Amino acid sequence: MSKFFYLLFAFLLSASVLAAQEPVSGLDSVAAVKYRYKRYRVDSATEARQVFVTDSLMRHTWVLPDSLINKGALLDTLQKEYIYPKLDLLAWQHQYQHLKKKANPYQLGTRIRKGNVGLLGFVFLMLIIFAILKYAFSKQLYAIVQSFFSNRILNNINKEDNLFSSWPFLLLFVQFGFVFGMFFFLVAQWKDMYQAKDGFKFFFTISVTIIVFYALKMLVLRFLGFLFNVQKPVGEYISILYLSYFNASLLFIPLVVSFALSPLKYGEAYIVLAFLLLGLIFAIQLLRAGVTILSNNKFSKMHLILYFCALEICPILILIKTIGL
Repeated sequence: MSKFFYLLFAFLLSASVLAAQEPVSGLDSVAAVKYRYKRYRVDSATEARQVFVTDSLMRHTWVLPDSLINKGALLDTLQKEYIYPKLDLLAWQHQYQHLKKKANPYQLGTRIRKGNVGLLGFVFLMLIIFAILKYAFSKQLYAIVQSFFSNRILNNINKEDNLFSSWPFLLLFVQFGFVFGMFFFLVAQWKDMYQAKDGFKFFFTISVTIIVFYALKMLVLRFLGFLFNVQKPVGEYISILYLSYFNASLLFIPLVVSFALSPLKYGEAYIVLAFLLLGLIFAIQLLRAGVTILSNNKFSKMHLILYFCALEICPILILIKTIGL
């Protein structure tokens, strides 16, 4: 009996050794292991519960059963409501007029571009200077305004050489420069030029440039009169120019004040009005100078054309180019 157990033990031991030495050839260590998931089937009780819940929802959603529902009823309603078989769009508009967005009864407005508010101070100062001139030198100021229309008063002013070296003349000449300087500054501001961003510095530069420019023009005219020995007609012409400048500056004061206080969108109207006003003033004064001076003096037409181009048109173009307009 013991031999039988020994033989059985030896047989099992040899079988286990052989099984351990046998190589594994059927498995691939690189291949992914595929898992098989178990599918749980719904039992009969759960399935009956789902059918019951679905039927109860259908009964609450649809009042009528499917057999009694007209499948084209909704489509017919949409066609009748929005398409209109007769294409009566006007009736459709009247029907839904109450749904139209109502306009706001309060005007919200849009932001208006404004100019340089600092110019109001200079406008006020300019009006004060004009009030001082009107109060202190009323007779001289009245004579200057009247000479614009009367040749007799113009002849009296030409005889008084001290008038053009008096305080009213100097103040009016400075006022002329600053009034036209403000006008050019407002034009630059209306065109949104980068020079206008400097504000008062650009305005002061323009005004001083105009004063110096026209002072040099008068000196050149007097030099030409002395050079060609025509001091008297040149003096009369300079008097007419002075009076034209002064009267233009007086007429430009309300125009510049209105331009400075108005929105920038009206700038084009003020510019057109200013050019019409300047053209009218200088056309009348040039005709007046031609009748007054040329009737008593003989000048070559070529010399007159050269003078008109060199000392009347070119300075204005150079001034506009210098300012940057």
